[in-house]
Amino acid sequence: MKHDIATIGRLDELASFDEIIDVRSPAEFAEDHIPGSVNCPVLDNRQRIEVGTLYKQVSPFAARKVGAAHVAENIARHLRERFFDRPKNWQPLVVCWRGGQRSGSLTHVLRRIGWDAQQLEGGYKTYRRLVIEQLSELPGKLRLKVLCGATGSGKSRVLQAIGRLGEQVLDLEELACHKGSVLGALPDCPQPSQKSFESRLLAALQGLDPARLVHVEAESRKIGSLQLPTALIEGMRAGECVNIEASLAARVDFLLRDYAYFLTAPDWLIARLQALRQLQSNETVLRWREQIGEGRWRELVGELLTLHYDPLYQRSQQKNYAGFATPLTFATDDLTPAGIEALARRICSK
Repeated sequence: MKHDIATIGRLDELASFDEIIDVRSPAEFAEDHIPGSVNCPVLDNRQRIEVGTLYKQVSPFAARKVGAAHVAENIARHLRERFFDRPKNWQPLVVCWRGGQRSGSLTHVLRRIGWDAQQLEGGYKTYRRLVIEQLSELPGKLRLKVLCGATGSGKSRVLQAIGRLGEQVLDLEELACHKGSVLGALPDCPQPSQKSFESRLLAALQGLDPARLVHVEAESRKIGSLQLPTALIEGMRAGECVNIEASLAARVDFLLRDYAYFLTAPDWLIARLQALRQLQSNETVLRWREQIGEGRWRELVGELLTLHYDPLYQRSQQKNYAGFATPLTFATDDLTPAGIEALARRICSK
């Protein structure tokens, strides 16, 4: 192996480097990156497009000339602004898309200065391959207890309360920035890319102790636009189930608090409900629009639960979760913050 090339077979080997420098463009870095890495692009978004266009429309030689000038200028700026104070024994790992010219350029300059810089063989694609491998293996090593319950039962809040009691939790909806239903989009919190979600998920899985129970909320295969790894969804569906059986009144009260931001965005809510037109009659959807326009929120939420979410939930749980046939059930008519804390303590005590 060349001294300036690093070959890794496991993700934990990345910890042996002092710093991971990702030289891809900001757009590539934003889609996904090695956790903890810093973005020092040798070509920014505009420059990458410019060089790529020259390569296709003029010639590789013309592209290399322009690209080399941009790379030299960007590396010089990074040296002055980011790396100038690094000690002589600094050992960085340099990453680009596939371990080619972009990471090779910065690695060469850093090594000529005297630092033991290394270029990741295979680049980000190596990291991505290892993420996929780990996501197919780690879930099978966990013992999962799955929180079930109809929409509005406060499952996410109960899960968080269980975590505050010192138990292990895997909060998939927090990682996905989504509440998991057709109305689950969070204001001012766009979902990450699929690749970034999987990086976040892997980091969360790596932080769990396989010897201890892990609490997780029941989910479908997708949370918003994001797909759960097959190994994880299979592990969840085979896990022990805890069923939260909350009264309809308590669920309506909880949803009106937990989704309070809908009350200030009626047009957005109406647009989201259009997705249910194939599942509900035109008369029902029109009635829901009237309820929104007139601010009849309690009536709207009650109908959404009884006409849409509850029938969907029963079919889904009985079909997909083996443990739902004989769940440990906890009944409640109190989903206030205090009620949720009390419910979490009851679940943990069992």
